[in-house]
Amino acid sequence: MQREELDRYLDGLLEVSRFRDYCPNGLQVEGRAEIRRIVSGVTASFDLIQAALADKADAILVHHGYFWKGEDPCLTGMRRARIAPLITQELNLFAYHLPLDAHAEFGNNAQLGRRLGLTETGRFADQDIGFCGSLEAPLQLRAFAARVAQRLEREPLVIGDGARQIRSVAWCSGAAQGFFEEAIKLGLDAYLSGEISEQQVHLARESGVAFIAAGHHATEKYGVQALGEHLATRFGLAHRYIDIPNPV
Repeated sequence: MQREELDRYLDGLLEVSRFRDYCPNGLQVEGRAEIRRIVSGVTASFDLIQAALADKADAILVHHGYFWKGEDPCLTGMRRARIAPLITQELNLFAYHLPLDAHAEFGNNAQLGRRLGLTETGRFADQDIGFCGSLEAPLQLRAFAARVAQRLEREPLVIGDGARQIRSVAWCSGAAQGFFEEAIKLGLDAYLSGEISEQQVHLARESGVAFIAAGHHATEKYGVQALGEHLATRFGLAHRYIDIPNPV
């Protein structure tokens, strides 16, 4: 398909225009006009770009792209090393940040909830990117944490009483620890995000609401995979997800 066609389709599907974000969403680096093969990944790192070139991709689809607010805009050093091969090899880069977190079907939070056995019952937080939901049957916190570890292939950091019964959960992938106080006000049993900061440890202990930090990368692997698979099915494109491991 043509680059402009894919750009328009993704902008509409993910409702890009309704989000206030910290970076541009959509086509960030323009490459060749015709797209047959897509590589997806969490972050447009140098390693992912090299892997996509080796895979002979026409486009890279990521959650974490470039040009973040407050970032040095000069294309020098590591930034030049990333962007130069995209331009010289005519490799398109599509990046979707908050729109991919929030999407009801292909979003990071929707996909994360499904993997953890959570049924969505509502939204919360800025721009409704956080999800609320419940488990089909209550689990002790330690048992739910074991499920998280098994399904995300990463041991989470858990703050809370392991014997406590957990049924209602709020969650938001990535670095969404700042939404914890909002989650506490919802009266739920636990909050899950990718990262935790020092102050949230005290909030969890004092509120009695458990905090599960399951990994930034680990909680954001599934949205971009689902979106890439959708594009492959709908448009007959070749798609491959490439995981560049990240311990955070």
